[in-house]
Amino acid sequence: MAEHKKRNGIVAEFKSFINRGSVVDIAVAFVMGAAFKTVIDAVAGDGKDNQGLLGGLIGAIFGGNQPNFNDKGVTLNGSFVPVGSFLTSVLNFLLVSFVLFFVIKAYSRFRKTQPEETTNQLLASIRDELRQTRGQ
Repeated sequence: MAEHKKRNGIVAEFKSFINRGSVVDIAVAFVMGAAFKTVIDAVAGDGKDNQGLLGGLIGAIFGGNQPNFNDKGVTLNGSFVPVGSFLTSVLNFLLVSFVLFFVIKAYSRFRKTQPEETTNQLLASIRDELRQTRGQ
């Protein structure tokens, strides 16, 4: 019997944890970040076959074809260090960070503009609605 109560307590505690706003917010942010990565890859390239919009623009400006940064690198003591893929990844990271900074900034501004209603204000609005429905 005690084992059954303990299990229900853990299940209830887990449901409470999942229903907490911060966990749901993190899950939504994770999914949106994964979806947004595809947009960034389309703009900056993915460091593999897709050179992205910026790669195409660089190719149009400097050579007429899309550059492939994957084979760019430095040879040190006979060992090839692939710098191009790393730079593409850094560019992707910076673009994602830059856009997410502005998204979070806009979200914070939106949350600040909506003041929370106090209990007294909520009760007053309920009272006013009840008066309106009785008056009609």
